[in-house]
Amino acid sequence: MTEMSYLDGNMLDGPMHELFTVDLSTAMGRCENCGMTGSMASLHVYSHAPGLVGRCPSCEAVMVRLVRGPDRAWLDMRGTTYLQVPMPMEQTFPGPL
Repeated sequence: MTEMSYLDGNMLDGPMHELFTVDLSTAMGRCENCGMTGSMASLHVYSHAPGLVGRCPSCEAVMVRLVRGPDRAWLDMRGTTYLQVPMPMEQTFPGPL
């Protein structure tokens, strides 16, 4: 049996940036199957199916599926318990003058 090659999770950054306005490569996710926590960039991403499939680097369970059509996208994150997204620090604005 031949093993399919995969790309790292950074492959998801461009297509996911279309959906979200933050860089998700540093977002931390937790695998629903094995509980491993790691960055989205650490996922093993396969592009041999329609769309992209991101698998846990520890147990190979599917964590993310992203399919892009001409006018819409489908994002399935059933295999991800949570996604922790880094956000810029809140800016404090000066009060009324």
